[in-house]
Amino acid sequence: MTSTPPTAPEAALTGSLRDFRAPVGPDLIGRASEFYAWQNLRREHELWPYARSTATAPQARCEARSDTGSVFSGINFASQDYLSLSSHPAIKAAAIEAIGEYGVHSAGSAALLGNTANSVRLEAELSAFLGGREIVLYPTGWAAGYGSIQGFVRAKDHVVMDILAHSCLQEGAKAATQNIHYHGHLNLEALTRKLQRIRAEDSENGIMVVTESLFSMHSDTPDLGALRALCDEYGATLLVDCAHDLGSIGEDGLGHLGLQNMLEGADIIIGSFSKTFASNGGFIAVRDRATAEYLRYYSATHTFSNALSPVQAATVLKALEIVRSEEGRQLRRQLMDNILLLRSTMVAAGLEVLGDPSPIVPVSLGLEGVGRFASRNLMALGGIANLVEYPAVPQGAARFRFQVMASHTADDIHQVVEILARAMRDADLEYRLANEARTQAAKATAAA
Repeated sequence: MTSTPPTAPEAALTGSLRDFRAPVGPDLIGRASEFYAWQNLRREHELWPYARSTATAPQARCEARSDTGSVFSGINFASQDYLSLSSHPAIKAAAIEAIGEYGVHSAGSAALLGNTANSVRLEAELSAFLGGREIVLYPTGWAAGYGSIQGFVRAKDHVVMDILAHSCLQEGAKAATQNIHYHGHLNLEALTRKLQRIRAEDSENGIMVVTESLFSMHSDTPDLGALRALCDEYGATLLVDCAHDLGSIGEDGLGHLGLQNMLEGADIIIGSFSKTFASNGGFIAVRDRATAEYLRYYSATHTFSNALSPVQAATVLKALEIVRSEEGRQLRRQLMDNILLLRSTMVAAGLEVLGDPSPIVPVSLGLEGVGRFASRNLMALGGIANLVEYPAVPQGAARFRFQVMASHTADDIHQVVEILARAMRDADLEYRLANEARTQAAKATAAA
């Protein structure tokens, strides 16, 4: 275990980032101190599991450091490298070759000479992968998500989105319009009611329906055909964010768009390269060139950001080549075998896994305080996974988000589940002890 005492102050076990999202007062800088005091209290008790850094390549086993510099190592289920391509020899060779030919920097916006031959080739290859769509590249997946809404939606238009849609989509909507309508997660009836109400009052302006093909905190997916039918009925545009499953799921690598035969059904497809394609970056795929050209000059995160570097574009190009090859199909099968083994082993150990089989395996923890102890214990015992707390998930529904790679072995999986089960058992005990200590302290104070 750790050398840290099993108890911790209540403030280190309670509270959330939401508490400090909207500080008040005239001192814009000074009012950040309350967050830092809460964060540092958690840090002092080894209950702050964020901003860790890898000290080696993000492979199935790696060395890492906490944000205080403490070194630890373990079985890595925290990195997003689903097909294990980030250390693939062919991809590293492509990056080195691109550096030799183009240098390391695009040195400009894509609107102003920032594109390279590699990015132009990447647009063409992605278009072929996605059925001939027009492709617009972005420097990050977040920028693509934000720009996909901000670029199209205007003040009088409406955005109707799943309540669990990613931050980039929510922030893009806020930048574009005040007419934002959230519906319950995967709730088609609630979505229908929203669309009915909007069209009953507004037949003149646009509606964008926003969803994800795989929701990363719950590992579940919508009925894309049903969404398409509702969009047709109410004259809405369907946007699908396929960040987590494109390239990593399905025989052809098209994720749930392919599995549900909905590649043609989405009006706008957005994606991120950082989960499967071994690089930062993202894209928006639309049906025709007119739409793509509009995005290039009215989507702020494209027009006013530096373009993908030639190294990033070369990396994604090679990754896409592998994804579309027989090697890619084998890697996806290996990844799915690992996913199914991890989920079944966790269930056999009495752990609660959420959602459907995907590279993301959420493991329920419950109360935030329990999750914080469990995260500390997991790291100390040689397991690495990301803790997710409120407000990223509902309050009292903290979880680990295990992210599976094709390169994980059966031994990795069995060992990490043993570690996880122990970490969670100890966390439950530590949380009870902490509560008892606070109760005794309160009684002593009252008696005095």
